[in-house]
This record gives sequence, C-alpha cells and structure tokens, in this order.
Amino acid sequence: MIKVGDSASLTKSFSDTDVRSFAEISGDKNPLHLDDDYAAQTQFERRLVHGMLTAGLISAILGTKLPGEGSIYLSQSFNFRAPVFIGDTITARVTITKIREDKPIITAETICENQDGVVVLEGEAVLFVPREE
Repeated sequence: MIKVGDSASLTKSFSDTDVRSFAEISGDKNPLHLDDDYAAQTQFERRLVHGMLTAGLISAILGTKLPGEGSIYLSQSFNFRAPVFIGDTITARVTITKIREDKPIITAETICENQDGVVVLEGEAVLFVPREE
C-alpha cells in the first residue's frame, strides 16, 4: 500500500552512446548535445545531456518502482536547474506527497541530483494509479 512519504530512486551515469541514441530516437539533434566543437563555443563549454533524457529517469521510477506497473502520467512539471554533462551520474528520486481519497490519483515530488548533490531538475508528477481488485 502506497503512503505519503514513500520514496524510490534510480541512479545512472550518462554516456556519449546514451546521448546519441536519444538524439536518434527523439529527433533532437541539437549540436549542443552532439558536437564537441559547437558545445565548446557555448557558455557550457562542453556537450550536454538532453534534459528530457535526464527526466526519463523519473518516468522509469514511476512506471517500475513507485507507484509502479500500471501507473499512468496525468501531468508532470519540470524545472531544469543545472546542466547535465556527459559522464555525470544522476540520481532521480520520487517522493509521494499526496494521495487523493476520492480517486486513485497520487502526486509526487520529482528531483534529479548530480554526483555532487546539485539539483539539476525538480518538479511534480500527478499519476493515475489503478486500484488492485
């Protein structure tokens, strides 16, 4: 039984292969993600991991760990706070903050931090969670 305060996390280090695969799948071929020379000329000075690839860790938690199988996104907000670079290790964490009593809907805080403890992404997810029979 899910309750307010329940939390789950997932950690992943993002590689060049991850970024290039995501670019192919998503169609987001922004050179900031794919071209070292281009990225070197930006304020970041090196290539970035796609923000939505980072956010995918949250989706993975919601669909497999908490609340888990069968849960369906109703909404998700994202605030991108800091860049994620290739080679960074990101820990995503989902914490249940609200459970509606009248409907099978939950709200969760969603946060991603890098290996230095810097919050790179934060937001809130609202999910439909089918009740078990």
